[in-house]
Amino acid sequence: MNRFEQAIYDCMIPTAELLAETRKPLHRAMLLNFWRHVHLEGAGEYEQIVAPDMMVDQPVYRVTWGANPAVITGKEGVLAFYNSVGDSVLWHSDDRLAVGDWGVCDEITFHQMARGADLRAVGYEVDSDDTLYHAASRQAFIWPYDSQARLVGEHLYEDKTSLQIEEVSAEEAITPARVREIHREQLAKLEAERGDRFWVLEQAA
Repeated sequence: MNRFEQAIYDCMIPTAELLAETRKPLHRAMLLNFWRHVHLEGAGEYEQIVAPDMMVDQPVYRVTWGANPAVITGKEGVLAFYNSVGDSVLWHSDDRLAVGDWGVCDEITFHQMARGADLRAVGYEVDSDDTLYHAASRQAFIWPYDSQARLVGEHLYEDKTSLQIEEVSAEEAITPARVREIHREQLAKLEAERGDRFWVLEQAA
């Protein structure tokens, strides 16, 4: 298992650790929603993310990646945003995670493995369209939730001064298909451990 695959397996460990010491049912439900959301997103199961028991009717996303900040509204817009990511490989690490009555905040290192052409489309400067790169930067992920522990939106703020980009060899690269496989495996494990509808507030106590 190479460093990228291991990082994807490990990305939700900080969430599990915070959940273990969290007692308030609302906070637990938020963290469980967040945990499930990340695996659903990684698995490409976007329709489940916008389901009524996971997200409010009119979510608002504020995304400041690269040179093209955007505001995305409504579930159709959110689905279009997720589908636009395409075959990029995404994960996060180095969490500083907190939960409160208003939602979840996580300062992270956000990672993206993608071809140069895809990184250029986001606004990053790279040397070659065809080369595979690993881009990483510190970001603040602020996710407001409602009183029923449903996601209200995502506010993603990138520290552009922290951006680092490296070339990745074909031998070390991890494929989008393998990433989806890992997230489906981790989601199945989570469901087996937590039971049916574990992310819903009345179940999270």
